[in-house]
Amino acid sequence: MRKQILFLFLASIVASAAHSQAKGTKVGYIDMEYILQNVPNYNQANIQLEQKAQKWKQEIEAKKIEINKLRETLNSEKPLLTKGLIEERESEIKFLENELLDFQQNRFGANGALMTQKSALTKPIQDQVFTAIQDIAEARNYDLIFDKSSDLTILFAAKKFDISDQVLRVLNRAEKRDKLTKKEIADEEELERKQEAMDDNPALAEKEKALEERKSVRDQLIADRKLAQEAKKKEFEDRRAKILADREAKKNGTVSASDKKEDVKPTNSSSPAKDSKTTAAEEAIQKQADAKAKTLEDRKKLLEDRKKAIEEKRLRTLQVRDSIKKAREEKLKPKQ
Repeated sequence: MRKQILFLFLASIVASAAHSQAKGTKVGYIDMEYILQNVPNYNQANIQLEQKAQKWKQEIEAKKIEINKLRETLNSEKPLLTKGLIEERESEIKFLENELLDFQQNRFGANGALMTQKSALTKPIQDQVFTAIQDIAEARNYDLIFDKSSDLTILFAAKKFDISDQVLRVLNRAEKRDKLTKKEIADEEELERKQEAMDDNPALAEKEKALEERKSVRDQLIADRKLAQEAKKKEFEDRRAKILADREAKKNGTVSASDKKEDVKPTNSSSPAKDSKTTAAEEAIQKQADAKAKTLEDRKKLLEDRKKAIEEKRLRTLQVRDSIKKAREEKLKPKQ
């Protein structure tokens, strides 16, 4: 009978969905179990309830062990006991067994403490969920919203119709609202509007995701550039400090600290591992420094070559002048 009712209900839903395509009916569903698992207050209370249930199970096991011991003792002592004592002990064991059954029923039965406390724990959150669903349905014009975790058999449900995360956002917003400032609340609402727009429009969600990825890459590049600039600035300051220290040492006729360091043999103590980004920045700076040093070296060599060529030219000019002078002197000498 129950299967027939469910079949008729499903058939009516399918017929309603087919009929509503022309009307543009909006359908969604939630997963109550998923929502409850992601509500922090429910999880904390559920853990406490599970601890209680574990404690009750331990008490039940202890009672079972006690009853088994009494039964074993009775079986071993039966030949020595009178009929009255045997009946008395069996009556005691029966009483303890009935007491154990009552304890199990009171703790784990259909109307037991576990189910009652679980219902009391779940009901306030379910009420909040139902209120959130009503708000979402009214704000976004939903016509039908189902619970996927209920007894209703749903053979297939597309993820785009799942509004469980939207319900969780509404619950979290209500919980955080008392702790946030007006500006934070406005920012949160704006973020939720964007999220809802993306939920309705997958293309917009993809575009937003691409923008976020692009922004992340840009932020990373800016961070790397800033890191490289800071490393370069530090290297410049260290070099400047070394030059000043060397000048001061030469002025005072002492050995600079850097020269002292060169005489000290390196120890085996390993320096801490550098971050990969810092290493890359230092390598780039080192390459720039090497290139600059090479350029300076080439320029220095070129200047020296030019100076050498000028000096050779000057010497040749002097030699030519000397030879001309000697030739004139020879010509001016009186002939013998």
